[in-house]
Amino acid sequence: MENQVVILTVGLLMGLLIILCICILGYCLWRRKGQSQYQEFISTLPLFPECTAPVLQVSQGSRPRCDEIPFTVPPRFEPRSPSALAGQGQVRSDRMEADGQRDILAHRGSLCVRSWYPMGTLLEGLYRGPALDQVAPPPGPAPRLCFAVEYRRCSEQLTVSLLRLGNLPPCLHGNVTLVELQLLPDDRRPRQARARGPGPDPELAECFVFQVSAVCVSESTLSVCVLSVAPQRKRSVVGRVLYPLEGQLGASGRVLWRDLETDTYTQCSELGDVQVSMNYSPSLRRLTLGVVRARGLQLLSDTGVFSQVSLQRHTQVVKTKKSPVVSCGGADPHLDHRVTFKLPPQHLDETCVRLELKQPHPMSPECAAVLGVVVLGPFMYARGPQLQHWLDMVNPTQEPVKQWHGLGRCL
Repeated sequence: MENQVVILTVGLLMGLLIILCICILGYCLWRRKGQSQYQEFISTLPLFPECTAPVLQVSQGSRPRCDEIPFTVPPRFEPRSPSALAGQGQVRSDRMEADGQRDILAHRGSLCVRSWYPMGTLLEGLYRGPALDQVAPPPGPAPRLCFAVEYRRCSEQLTVSLLRLGNLPPCLHGNVTLVELQLLPDDRRPRQARARGPGPDPELAECFVFQVSAVCVSESTLSVCVLSVAPQRKRSVVGRVLYPLEGQLGASGRVLWRDLETDTYTQCSELGDVQVSMNYSPSLRRLTLGVVRARGLQLLSDTGVFSQVSLQRHTQVVKTKKSPVVSCGGADPHLDHRVTFKLPPQHLDETCVRLELKQPHPMSPECAAVLGVVVLGPFMYARGPQLQHWLDMVNPTQEPVKQWHGLGRCL
């Protein structure tokens, strides 16, 4: 009998517990269904006439913070007194009221905390910085470039702003002027900007960003090459600027003027210079090098001058070609010699060209004296103008790139 009472009691408790769970579950479902439907609330914002300016509501119960500074700008018009407007007609009154509303919309007051005020607008002329064109160029007739360099260490970004060119030769005023920008020695894809407008001082107004670490930026050199494109689409180098960044990042953002290094304004090196023309055709897998002329050579005799061009891959000489001996009446001989080499595109980064100017011995023609050496190639072999000439050679137009190079001593 007692067992039956216990079983009955437990059964009743379990039944009540199940009924309670079902009730709770049903209430939760009903509550969730009620919250999923949108309810329309009555707006508590005050109504304003359609002609008034937009306003923002500001909290009126909390304590003002330090950044909440009350500031208002009064309207420019002078309000009319009721006595002055009473004697005028209704048409003139409406016209003055409309003019006042337009004046408020044109020059609204700024936002003031703890109240309702029209939202203001900024006057652009009050916050305009000094124009970069006001930076006077240095005196002199040389073609020059105006630019600015800034390095941000937090983001490791080098920002180069090309501003304008100055004193371009008159023969280039009608051509299209292009500027190619590279960060040597690692950057192999030049960024290009186009000058706006003809004339001697065209504007550039272009900005380029390089992602470079703080360790490598001091070892880099900014190379800016100015090109002129004739109506026949023939490109010619006007000049270039090589700006080493080592020790120059302390005055970041300062506007700089640098003269373009051109053939006219470049002095001869100690051993003389040689003018070289190069172009490369990927489809033909052919490298063409032309030794045009030389200047300022330190001749040892009057036996003439010849050039010797060697194609090297790593430390191995692949092929060597010599030019005929040219008799020179002075230190500026015209060589006009062209050589071609087979060079696959995959070997461009591991191949260089070694150019030597030699003078045969008067007694033994087989023994020749070396007047100077130039090595043209990628970063593995060359630096400065020689590296830049090699990078300019690999261009999409496949046009010859002509440039002067100073001769070095043979090691």
